[in-house]
Amino acid sequence: PVCLLLALVSFLFIIVFICGLIIPELANCVGLLFRETPKVVKGLTQELQRNPQLKLYVEQLNENFKFNPKDLESILSKGASILGAGLGGAMNTLVSVVSSVFSTIVTLFVAVVFAVYLLSGKERLETGANEMIHAYIPKWHQKITYVMGVLNQSFRSYIIGQCTEAVILGGLCIVGMWIFRFPYATMTGTLIGFTALIPIAGAYVGGGVGAFMIFTVSPVKAVLFIVFLVVLQQIEGNLIYPRVVGASIGLPGIWVLAAVTVGGGLLGIVGMLLGVPLAAALYQLLQNDVQDRLSGRERRL
Repeated sequence: PVCLLLALVSFLFIIVFICGLIIPELANCVGLLFRETPKVVKGLTQELQRNPQLKLYVEQLNENFKFNPKDLESILSKGASILGAGLGGAMNTLVSVVSSVFSTIVTLFVAVVFAVYLLSGKERLETGANEMIHAYIPKWHQKITYVMGVLNQSFRSYIIGQCTEAVILGGLCIVGMWIFRFPYATMTGTLIGFTALIPIAGAYVGGGVGAFMIFTVSPVKAVLFIVFLVVLQQIEGNLIYPRVVGASIGLPGIWVLAAVTVGGGLLGIVGMLLGVPLAAALYQLLQNDVQDRLSGRERRL
C-alpha cells in the first residue's frame, strides 16, 4: 500500500508540476498576442500613411470589392442566415466539448480507481491465474508462465528506457535552446520531454506549442526553433532512441525502428507504444528458442 500510494503521489506531482510550468506561460503568451495585436494594426496603418503606393493599392482593392447599396438587403439577409447557422453550430460545438470534457474526467477517474484495485490485488490475480492454468491446461502451464514472464520484463524495461530517453531529449532541447538563445527554453524542453513518451513523433506535439509561444516573441526565432527541433528529433530518433530503448529491452536498434514504423502504420499511436515491447518479447523468445535448439544439437553430436 505504501509503494502504491507513493507511485500515485509521484505521478500526480509530475503532472501538476508540468501543468504549472506550461499553463501560466501559455496564458501569458496568448495575453501578449492580444495586447500586441492593436500595436501591429497601428503600425500597419502608419506604414500605409508613409507609403503612397501601398495606400493606393489598398484603395484599389476597396474599389474592386465595393458593394452596391441596392444589394444591401440581400447582403443583410445572407448575413443573418449565416449568423444563425453559426450560432447553431457554436451551440452544438459547445455541447459536444462539454460532454467530451465530462466524459474524459469520468474515464480518468474510473481508470485510476481500476488501476488502484488492479495493483493492490495483483498477487491474488497472479495466484488465481496460475491455479486456473494448472487446473485446465496443465501441459501448457510452464510455457505460458515463461512467455508471460518475458512479456512482463519487456514492458517493464521498455517503460524505463522510454522515460530515460524522454529525459535525455528534454535536456538536450533545453541546452540547445539556451545555446541559441530561444525564449521559454525550460518550459518548452520540459513539454517536449513529456510528450516524447510517445515514440518518435511525440516530441513534435510539444514542439508545436513551443513554436507558437516563441512566435509571440519573435516569428524569425520560431522558424529557427522548428528547424532546430527537426534536426534534434532526427538525431534522437535515429541515434539516441534506438540505442537507449534498444539497450534497455535487449532489442537491436534496427528492430526498434522497424517495430515503431510497423506498429504506427497498423494501429497509429497505440501501435507505436505497443510495437517496441511486443517486438522485444518476440525477439527474446525467438532468441532463447534458437539457443535451446542449437545447444540440443550440440549435445546430440
